[in-house]
Amino acid sequence: MSLEVKNLVKKYGDKTVVNNLSFEMKNPGVYALLGTNGAGKTTTIRIILGMLSYDSGEVIWSGKPMNPLNMNIGYLAEERGLYPKFTLMDQLIYFAALKNVPKDEAKKRIKYWAERLEVEEYIYNAPSDTRIKGKKQKDKTADQLSKGNQQKIQLMAALLSDPEFIVLDEPLSGLDPVNSDLFKSIIKEIIANEKYLIMSSHQMATIEEFCKDITILNRGNAVLQGDLNVIKKGYGRVNMIVKCEGDIKPYIEAFNLPVINETPDGYHLKVTGEEQAALFLKRLIEENVPVIRYELREPSLHEIFVEKVGEGNEN
Repeated sequence: MSLEVKNLVKKYGDKTVVNNLSFEMKNPGVYALLGTNGAGKTTTIRIILGMLSYDSGEVIWSGKPMNPLNMNIGYLAEERGLYPKFTLMDQLIYFAALKNVPKDEAKKRIKYWAERLEVEEYIYNAPSDTRIKGKKQKDKTADQLSKGNQQKIQLMAALLSDPEFIVLDEPLSGLDPVNSDLFKSIIKEIIANEKYLIMSSHQMATIEEFCKDITILNRGNAVLQGDLNVIKKGYGRVNMIVKCEGDIKPYIEAFNLPVINETPDGYHLKVTGEEQAALFLKRLIEENVPVIRYELREPSLHEIFVEKVGEGNEN
């Protein structure tokens, strides 16, 4: 199996929101679509899923035009998509039925994911004869849940059919650190099961954690594409962090090093490469300046993203 997007174009009147976009997933794993708000990420996702028409180009799955109606796809949208007044169990059974999952099998899968996502208490209430202040305990509805727990239920709905192709649009949006880690563990499980997964996220550290290949979009155009490790190596180790006892501003000025940021953890400096960084460190040592921290690294995805789309556009 493979996914190939070829020369995709989508226009709204005179405005081109996706401009000649191409990328390919030859193997299972996670592919990242990145960009500022309005860059064309969600539009691209909706075209791939058959939710939007497009003006030209192709979306190909395993060598044939992609037909989402004939595929087993899981989709976690950024927007909430649950029916607020229906019980969670009824909704999950319904969503599973839409993907032709038999009811008995759906209940088994619901039980598994409820335990994994720690939402059993919202789906499985106490026995029907249990009374609270003289009333039977009612099943939970979606509007009784927090945003984070609604996100969990939606992820369950996306995974109940055991999909071969999965799209996660801002999967960690609005989650606290504990639930973010829980979602990450689910993503790792999806990867281990060799699924094809497209992820869109503003959380660059998460993309670096899971994604090998990326496309950065800006105003509908792909401004950077490829293997993230190769991209970062192409920049070289040009980011230096130094923390010392005492004032090192004179040394920074002597070497004419741009200061990217200054924090209590040290100076974040831009160097031309490893040779300049080594000379700077040598000077500090020769001058008996106590060096508490010294780090030389490739730029982070966040830094590359800002460079490619511009600080003023980041959201």
